[in-house]
Amino acid sequence: MLLDIALDPSVLLLLCSIAFIAGFIDAIAGGGGLLTIPALLTAGLPAHSALGTNKLAATFGSLTASVTYYKKKLINLKYWRQCIMFTAIGALIGTIVVDQISTEALEKLLPIIILLAAVYSLFNRMQPDDKLTLPTPSNKTKWQQRIQGLSLGFYDGIAGPGTGAFWMVSTMAMYRINLLLTSGVARTMNFVSNGFSLVAFIALGHVDFVIGIAMGLCLMLGAWLGAHSAIRFGSRFIRPIFVTVVVMIALRLAWQAWG
Repeated sequence: MLLDIALDPSVLLLLCSIAFIAGFIDAIAGGGGLLTIPALLTAGLPAHSALGTNKLAATFGSLTASVTYYKKKLINLKYWRQCIMFTAIGALIGTIVVDQISTEALEKLLPIIILLAAVYSLFNRMQPDDKLTLPTPSNKTKWQQRIQGLSLGFYDGIAGPGTGAFWMVSTMAMYRINLLLTSGVARTMNFVSNGFSLVAFIALGHVDFVIGIAMGLCLMLGAWLGAHSAIRFGSRFIRPIFVTVVVMIALRLAWQAWG
């Protein structure tokens, strides 16, 4: 059964405004779900409906951002094909088992992991924006992509916050590529996991299409603006936003898990 929850127009307008901001941030650094999911819950959607509806909206935004990076040749789909396949598999599995696993321990561990990610991002020496080379393909890079895709796809499938930020941190650490290429990878893989997770949420009947599409259109606009801003201004623009978002993710998760 598909959801259709009637909302006051002013509440829907507020959700769409939040979606625009989330799309802008998500296209640059990830973490937009930390704005949209609480907003949907506050609007009165049940938890699983909020997660499913957020996936619908997020798919709009991540598609827009990933297409923008692809057009600028900042994502090589052939090179990252192992990541794409295993991200899809992980997202489907994660969504299917979302009601059957305990996330308490994970919730307590996440703030520590994300704070470490922020520290790494602050002190890691990045490649310059004009250096757009990828590591030479090998068995090692194939297995890195498979493990990375499966684990982060699964994490996104169980509605994990900050998936885009995790993609950026892990991609920088594993492949030593610059922030522009890293953003292209993160946004593309976010689209893959959002899309396949959305299919499962629809099958489970946890999607409000009216709210999801309305928010999705605003996410698209924010994502378009955010992606073009990141591409135009490069790492000097991406890095401070990314680190700020990562720290905010960590603080919010810490408050939820330990507060």
